Amino acid sequence: MKQLLYLFFLASVTLVNSQNNQPIIPKEAKLIADFVPRTWKIIAKSEGDLNKDKINDVALVIENTATENIILNEGLGKDTLNINPRFLLVLFKTDSKYVLKSINKKFIPSQDSSVSLCLDDPFMENGGIEIKNGVLNIDLHYWLSCGSWYVTDRNYKFRFKDNNFVLIGYDSSSFHRSSGESQSISINFLSKKKQLITGMNEFEESNPKTTWKSIKIEKLIKLEDITTDSEIDY
Repeated sequence: MKQLLYLFFLASVTLVNSQNNQPIIPKEAKLIADFVPRTWKIIAKSEGDLNKDKINDVALVIENTATENIILNEGLGKDTLNINPRFLLVLFKTDSKYVLKSINKKFIPSQDSSVSLCLDDPFMENGGIEIKNGVLNIDLHYWLSCGSWYVTDRNYKFRFKDNNFVLIGYDSSSFHRSSGESQSISINFLSKKKQLITGMNEFEESNPKTTWKSIKIEKLIKLEDITTDSEIDY
């Protein structure tokens, strides 16, 4: 009997944890707060017109605050790791309500990583979201206090096109904190062009080399399909 009660308790805890990490997000609501589930909070927000109707829309990132997602760290770095999931929501504003137009549950990295223990928060530390000139910009900044000398910045540009948010631009730059060597990549998915700049150095005079090439892409990447681990290279 005790074993059955324990199994029932374990199953209940697992179900609650799953529901906390994968809550139901409404399709529409009157208030922005209505899209934020219980135990979750808004950590970033930007407003601007994304669908050219002259009404400001909203992009926001929400994060779970469940204590079960705060885990002990026995390796380098912090004593505990916050691996609570984060969702990216894009809401279109109408005269009377907000409509959930896009949601991504796997793109915005958590505050900490159980794999890269010394990684600073890629999103909240020098990253973020911004709606500018009808484009949704998402910035991620990768800096590790141990395990790597490289600092990497990534910028993703999404535009509402053919009833979907699609990736129209990607920029990435990396810098070696010891040698000063750096390079950058810029991809325009609309013009199908890629720029690569190599041979730069932050500490001394350098002779950068810029190369351009055409890329082959059959269809634009949708916001819903991109993940933290998606390789953006063509």
